[in-house]
Amino acid sequence: MKNASVAISAFSICLNISAWAFMIFLGFLIGVSVRVSNELGRGNAKAAKFSIKVIMSTSVSIGVFFWIFCLVFDSQIAHIFTSEEDIAEEVASLSVLLAFTILLSSIQPVLSGVAVGAGRQSMVAYVNIGCYYVIGVPLGVVLGYVANLQVQGIWIGMTIGGAMQTLVLGVITYRTNWDEQVLKASKRLGA
Repeated sequence: MKNASVAISAFSICLNISAWAFMIFLGFLIGVSVRVSNELGRGNAKAAKFSIKVIMSTSVSIGVFFWIFCLVFDSQIAHIFTSEEDIAEEVASLSVLLAFTILLSSIQPVLSGVAVGAGRQSMVAYVNIGCYYVIGVPLGVVLGYVANLQVQGIWIGMTIGGAMQTLVLGVITYRTNWDEQVLKASKRLGA
């Protein structure tokens, strides 16, 4: 990489900011998982679907707020972590990717939590492995080193992997028959 220390410093700053936002959305993952599993165990598919809508809209609203924040304050964000202007400029050049990563991070955990709450933990694991390690990482390596996009290429690959995961989990959630999930939950409970 050209000027690797600046690129890696900027990348780590962006990952820290993304991790801070993800901690909020991780709470939504846990909350929706518990809520969906409780409603399915109670036999109320309608309440499970309503819970998904409420938590998804709340999480996306927060994600949109952070998305706008990252786009508006693109050149100022890095100054929280560093006073070096070349690192701040590199963070500013990555701010669009940071914004979209945070936006995807507001959706993906909720969809993962829905699947986990419905008892589909292994399916979520396969989707994660497939999207990140089969699609995202190889694409990031190709874009970063072969296409010479450097840190942006690696991050674009990761973001595409996350987008694929969000898309797959979204389709699975949309196509789920929640009345059937109630029956499966009652069988698991031995009722």
